[in-house]
Amino acid sequence: MKTSSRARALAALSFCIAPASLYAQSPVSQLEDIVVTPGRIAQSQAAALGDVTVIGREELAQAGQDSLAQVLSRHHGIQFADSGGPQTPTSVFLRGANANQTLVLVDGVRINSSTLGNVNWNALDPAMIERVEVLRGAASSLYGSDAIGGVVNIITRRDTGDRPLQAHGNFGVGSHGTFKTNAGVSGAQDGWNYAFSASLAGSDGYSATNPLAPFGAYHPDRDGYSQHGFSGSLGYRWRPGHHIGLTAYNSYIDGDYDNGEFSHPVHAITRQQAYTLTSTDQITDRWQSVLRFGLAKEMGDDRDPFYASTFGSLQRSYSWQNDLQLTEGQSLSLALERLEERARGSNVYQNDSRNTNSANLIWRGHFHRHHLQASVRNDNISGYGNQATGSLAYDYDIAPGWQLGLAGSTGFKAPTMSDLYGPWGSNPDLEPEKARNIEASVRYTSAEYEVGLTAYRNKVRNLIASDETYTMQNVDSATLQGVSLTASRSWGDTTVHGGYDYLDARNDDTDLRLIRRARHTYRIGAEHRLGRLALGAQYRFAGHRYDDAANTTRLGGYGLLDLTASYAFTSKVAVQVRWNNVLDKDYANAYGYNMPGSNVFVNLAVKM
Repeated sequence: MKTSSRARALAALSFCIAPASLYAQSPVSQLEDIVVTPGRIAQSQAAALGDVTVIGREELAQAGQDSLAQVLSRHHGIQFADSGGPQTPTSVFLRGANANQTLVLVDGVRINSSTLGNVNWNALDPAMIERVEVLRGAASSLYGSDAIGGVVNIITRRDTGDRPLQAHGNFGVGSHGTFKTNAGVSGAQDGWNYAFSASLAGSDGYSATNPLAPFGAYHPDRDGYSQHGFSGSLGYRWRPGHHIGLTAYNSYIDGDYDNGEFSHPVHAITRQQAYTLTSTDQITDRWQSVLRFGLAKEMGDDRDPFYASTFGSLQRSYSWQNDLQLTEGQSLSLALERLEERARGSNVYQNDSRNTNSANLIWRGHFHRHHLQASVRNDNISGYGNQATGSLAYDYDIAPGWQLGLAGSTGFKAPTMSDLYGPWGSNPDLEPEKARNIEASVRYTSAEYEVGLTAYRNKVRNLIASDETYTMQNVDSATLQGVSLTASRSWGDTTVHGGYDYLDARNDDTDLRLIRRARHTYRIGAEHRLGRLALGAQYRFAGHRYDDAANTTRLGGYGLLDLTASYAFTSKVAVQVRWNNVLDKDYANAYGYNMPGSNVFVNLAVKM
């Protein structure tokens, strides 16, 4: 992007921010989102401490043919890269942390692979998700291993409260021969609540690679996918304050990819499952008990004509959390957890199982203008030892609408079972990756304005990588530091929003930037409603990145313009249109792998 273009983006952002000080006394009137991730209890987003984003059902419904990773990347502090399409392996970088250093939950159950450490983003369908909560910064003192960059908590579609049965359906078609459809029912009555939905999707796709692809992977064909999934929840409130509930998520995708001229056709099948059984009981007015059993399974089947393999893991989790209301402004949570991990697949492991027992204590206090949260946790991993983590966060209400925040936290990531016990290059003596995160923020919120500025520094040591003999070792350390600026202004039927991210993510030993992380990212957008018609435009710019650790393979910066529109024929029927990359910008977020170019998706939504 030219300098003048960057100046225009900053000027537009300044337009959102500058008038905020003129309305410092405006009351907050909008309804607050309820979040559970920042403190492991339900609380308003305004009361939660930390850098938190909630991606709601309305935004997910407008995803079109975009993946969940793409939807996340439209928010501050998040970048992503895939390998030539939504069906391919995908990496999400939260505040510059490695892709396997962010903990991902589905309905509170971790789904990070125990064997490889990755997340099957390609198997997560936005159509079956109610909302996504993103907590940035090291959070192992709340959730244990993997939460170095933060936590992404995916909550599936469900229903609460009393209302009769409702049904919904969507059918959409788009570029590259893509179609997506889903349908579901939900309701709540006489103590019962239920929500069930199913989805089906497919695409002819586009060529995942181009002639620059590494290792001779290029093959000039179309790489498509087929996908289907199911999610459901069923609960019963058998007496006031006592509820038992079951949730299920099961998604499957069969995606093509390129592996050279002579290895064709090749495709990979990925299945992601997550199930929970939860009993929530209000024992007394001040004591709530939450018992939960979770089961997560993930499996990949790589079907190459010359080499085929399967890989995956199974995780069983048990937790008992007790939430105590000590006084009107103070609460305490004590959680005891157990995680059982089992390796699955065609690879032979020296040890294919491990267990983790954890104890977690969280205290929250609200005293007039002062808001605090402190947490400590210990994770005991079988055959590996104890890992203790902690955090302390403090927010101060400077003036009506204004809040200043400070926080410090530690995090860790245990080596994967492949790192420790796998058939190639494993090392049972590996130490966990560890992180120390500090951050400061200032926020302003009113009925018309929202402004946020967060600065952070996350020092990560004992990074695990292969040495010259291809054996896994604790060889590196990294520093992740940056600033995120967000702002929005709403008046009448119009909303304007913008943001800027500065990220300096580098290897401390080489002083070189970590791969596929842009240093500068700009976002600006606007939405306007004209009766039944809603229009939107978003522009995003990402600076250049490098695709190798030596910083010799450069990926150019790019700017994308997206347009959206929706029209409600009635309160029950609406049509939605999303046009991504209107100017057909040619760009890449991984060297040698293609992005979809300009693409359009049209969706018909029906409610009954």
